[in-house]
Amino acid sequence: MKFGVVIFPSKKLQDLANSFRKRYDPHYSLITPHLTLKNGFEANEEEVVNFADKLRQIAKNNNEFRLKTLKISSFQPVNNVIYFKIEPTKELNKLHNEINQEISEQSLDYAFVPHITIGQKLSSDEHSDVYGSLRMKRFDHEETIDRFHLLYQLDNGSWTVYETFRLGKE
Repeated sequence: MKFGVVIFPSKKLQDLANSFRKRYDPHYSLITPHLTLKNGFEANEEEVVNFADKLRQIAKNNNEFRLKTLKISSFQPVNNVIYFKIEPTKELNKLHNEINQEISEQSLDYAFVPHITIGQKLSSDEHSDVYGSLRMKRFDHEETIDRFHLLYQLDNGSWTVYETFRLGKE
């Protein structure tokens, strides 16, 4: 079974992201707007129960933090992904690092760039048009993050919550 770990932002930020994702993200119907802390990985039921125990401990040892976004950015030329750039904080980086150390057999394909995807799998021309029209706009948003989620993938490709972990809580 495939699992992943994410932060779901507030409804306000999700609604804003979805206003773009409806048109520019083919995964729109498969998962809610999110910030990925741990990319998809395979695990059996026993392994995921053990991993969830470790995530509970990580959550208890980390406090809530501020999530802030200011602008839209892109991963081009690596790929044609457009996203809300999340300001990296030491709290967010610490949480990401601790979670990823728990599944060490999975290598990280890319450096951690906190973001919420709003467009992907775009042609180069479409990417250029969309990114060109959005990159000059400011998207000032700030909120408090107090939880993260372990997700699993259903047979139809969509993702759903397996367990939620509150930061700094028992």
